[in-house]
Amino acid sequence: MRILLPLALVASPLAAQTTAPYDAVDPFIGTGGEGHTYPGATAPFGMVQLSPDTDTSCEIRKCYGHAAGYRYDDPTIQGFSHTHFSGAGHSDLGDVLVMPVSGEVRMDPGDPAVPGSGYRSRFAHADEVAHPGYYAVTLSDAKVRAEMTAGARVGVHRYSFAKGADAHLVLDLRSSLYNYPGKILWSSLRLSPDGVLTGSRETRGWAPGRKLFFAMRFSAPLTGHAFVDRDTAVAYKGFQGPNRGSDAVPEKLGKALEARLDFGRLATPLEVKVALSGVDEAGARANLEAEPGDFDAVRAATRTAWDKALGAVAIDAAKPIRTSVYTALYHSLLAPSIWSDVDGRYRGPDDQVQSAVGYTQRSTFSLWDTFRAEHPLLTLIQPQATTSDVVQSLVASRRHSPDGILPVWQFAGRETWTMIGYHAVPVIADAYTKGIRGYDAGAALDAMVASADYAPYGGLGAYIKRGYVPIDAEPEAASKTVEYAYDDWTIARMARGLGRSDIAARFEKRAANWRNSFDVKTGFLRARKSDGSFRTPFDPTAINYGSDYTEGNAWQYSWFMPHDQGGLIRLLGGDAKTVTKLDAMFDYDNSKIDYSHAEDIAGLIGQYIHGNEPSHHVAYLYDYAGRPWRTQERLKQIVDSQYKPTPDGLSGNDDLGQMSAWLVFTALGFYPVAPGTGEYVIGRPFLDRAVLNLPNGKTFAVVADGLSDANRYVGRVTLNGTPLDRSVVTHAQIEAGGELRFTMQATPNTRWATAKAARPYSMTPY
Repeated sequence: MRILLPLALVASPLAAQTTAPYDAVDPFIGTGGEGHTYPGATAPFGMVQLSPDTDTSCEIRKCYGHAAGYRYDDPTIQGFSHTHFSGAGHSDLGDVLVMPVSGEVRMDPGDPAVPGSGYRSRFAHADEVAHPGYYAVTLSDAKVRAEMTAGARVGVHRYSFAKGADAHLVLDLRSSLYNYPGKILWSSLRLSPDGVLTGSRETRGWAPGRKLFFAMRFSAPLTGHAFVDRDTAVAYKGFQGPNRGSDAVPEKLGKALEARLDFGRLATPLEVKVALSGVDEAGARANLEAEPGDFDAVRAATRTAWDKALGAVAIDAAKPIRTSVYTALYHSLLAPSIWSDVDGRYRGPDDQVQSAVGYTQRSTFSLWDTFRAEHPLLTLIQPQATTSDVVQSLVASRRHSPDGILPVWQFAGRETWTMIGYHAVPVIADAYTKGIRGYDAGAALDAMVASADYAPYGGLGAYIKRGYVPIDAEPEAASKTVEYAYDDWTIARMARGLGRSDIAARFEKRAANWRNSFDVKTGFLRARKSDGSFRTPFDPTAINYGSDYTEGNAWQYSWFMPHDQGGLIRLLGGDAKTVTKLDAMFDYDNSKIDYSHAEDIAGLIGQYIHGNEPSHHVAYLYDYAGRPWRTQERLKQIVDSQYKPTPDGLSGNDDLGQMSAWLVFTALGFYPVAPGTGEYVIGRPFLDRAVLNLPNGKTFAVVADGLSDANRYVGRVTLNGTPLDRSVVTHAQIEAGGELRFTMQATPNTRWATAKAARPYSMTPY
């Protein structure tokens, strides 16, 4: 039974002394509602995400709710596949689906509403267990206890069949989380004399021409098998007995392949170890051999890896918020995932086999989402182990890209061209400005400039010529203009650091282009046409895909100039008018507005939309207007309403860790509003005490004296015992180690950090 408690409840005893970080994580958070997370087994940044799929029958554009394969309110499990996104707003993957079957074998999943109509099975949440790197469930129809664990490049199943039952597995290579006719371009199955089953498939889904290979080893010998191409055997009904006819072949090629694997009656649980590769079957076999050991050995190794990863932050807090924050940290450590094989080979965006030398190639880059807080969190707690790899991976992808630009939204080495901006740029610049090295910084800057100057992409040619993207030539033009301007500013920052003043000067000029789409008369960012006029009619609340804005409207995007809030405040008429406009956004009455057509618009507080990324920095902007206590009020409102330790505990898609990273930072008391500044803007803490165990061996403690529901305001802040009068703490100060101490109180401190000199960085002075 899952006990539901609001995060606001902070009166219970501190839990850190008795519960390890590993045990505080609840992988079911986000599996309901619109969180789109999965509960299955994976290692930190693992290539394999072995998780149950409750329904893969949806068609294209109808798969939104099942983007992670598993949905908490579904009553059946179709099988266990090896690749999943955590919290994406788009579905794909779900590769190599395996399902245990007792007795008669049916080769179709069947109807969820008709028990026994296929190989799927009913289950109960009371029988589920999920921890980092481990998942278990009882399949009630199949009478099988199913357990999952995973290493860096392998997934391991363990199936305990009922005594006396005939044990079978169905391997369905037709199954996918993005179904439409013709998605499976080709697939293969091959049974080797040593009993290892290898195979592959190529799919045309969200990412075109994606190739994946696998190698599968069993703890018990096969007593029989059948490989079937359902393209030509639509009426196949399964077999009884040892005679398999022509389907008992060692190899099969086709577009709709399935395998039935027979093991007879087993005295011990069946273990199935599966390794993946994007290169070839030999790579999958090598990955299989690189992680030896049975189920328990792999589980123990992954438990150790999760203990280390989660140990980056030690938290003292009441159980509800502690569970939510540790789960958020867990979700933040799932991507970017490993993509190169153990020998360093990987398949690049040109579909050719490349080699990562001296680093691990990463993929699964949801950059429009994750540049904001997910990657800055990794720069803090995984700078060399992950962020240096990320920079090298991004630059390598650009080197092998047919278009010669950095990734936009990439997975499995393939580009999807989803979302806008060139947000690999701030990820690289933020890493560089924080002193993270281990890559060729000059080559990285060259890649950033090449991406920013690639005229065919997203109206960039017009943006470079006019200083804005014209709406009559390019959709979502207002959003693209301001996002390009911020990315340009980060290029300038890195160029200055490298002594490239020519590049810095050019991109500092471009960084001011956000002004060219800002309408001072209405006080909103608006789309302009090629003739310079603003497009009419204008409704700041309108959200329509392909219109002036990207997954948002004028209310959210009018604040997206994180590098130049001082300039925005000047245009709005000063601090007081800026605060009035911020309040109007949060307090807006939406009762007469219908956003049901917009899938990603969730978690509304007025026109603030926490379930989608363009709003994520906005609550911190009161700091820039000299009203930090108002930031503290809004953060309390957001955390209490948008996060809870339940399956529906995320108000919107986790987006590969961005929603979760926002909570980790905010709970600590600060947030990276403008990655590339080296600053974190101070909000207010939600934890009694947290200690960052930094990779350099130092510790940085955050202490909140007197924290309670009543004491929601910051009265005083000290850094290493010295009063901190600015509303920022820098990356360098955190890396140096020490203590950030908040004294909380019931009433606002309207004097702290209000002076212009005390405010966060802005390109334009306040």
